[in-house]
Amino acid sequence: MMIESILGDRTLRRAGIHAALAEPHRLAIIDELVLSDRSPSELRATLGMDSNLLAHHLHVLARLKLIERSESQGDRRRRYVRLVPATLEDLGMGGVLRAGRVIFVCTENAARSQIAAALWNDTGVEVPACSGGTQPRERVYAGAVTAAERRGLSLVDVRPAPIPDRLSTDLLITVCDRAHEELRGGGDRAHLHWSIPDPVAAAEPNAFEAAADLLDKRIQRLAPLVGSA
Repeated sequence: MMIESILGDRTLRRAGIHAALAEPHRLAIIDELVLSDRSPSELRATLGMDSNLLAHHLHVLARLKLIERSESQGDRRRRYVRLVPATLEDLGMGGVLRAGRVIFVCTENAARSQIAAALWNDTGVEVPACSGGTQPRERVYAGAVTAAERRGLSLVDVRPAPIPDRLSTDLLITVCDRAHEELRGGGDRAHLHWSIPDPVAAAEPNAFEAAADLLDKRIQRLAPLVGSA
């Protein structure tokens, strides 16, 4: 009897994942991507790998469907590498971060960052969240208000604001490619990045809902890994 028929596809896939992550460089890449989307240049800077070695390990992880790549909505020459959701459940990846406050940032502070802060504070975690924008708009988009309301959250009285003055214990999370590239996080562990598509630019009826769903999944993954500073 063939080993494939004895073990089953799911077991063989799990074994392949564990074998791939037994290589320390690939494990370090996944640990980084549990927390933040990173461009290849940011991964090279953070992990100290040369381009060829990093490209090889990213190829292995992509072949196993553990990572995917997307084009920046800011600098179109730039790509971001992200972890594929739900592929590493129960593997205990990522470690623990310490923060006094989480600051979510997008360009206008009128949709993604506002939704993210509301979702984070609704988890009941010890570390509070706020939000800010690099170029704040006058008011929050109606689509963001509606998406929040559908999750039992209110953005009715919230107004866009600049990024608050950062403290040394703050964890900053950009949820907009343009804001991330403007602030140039560069792989800093106190500056994480989630490459969430712009619901305004998408101009689709469910774009704000889709953005809120992506943010909720990221927050549910990250919140247990963040402890009070």
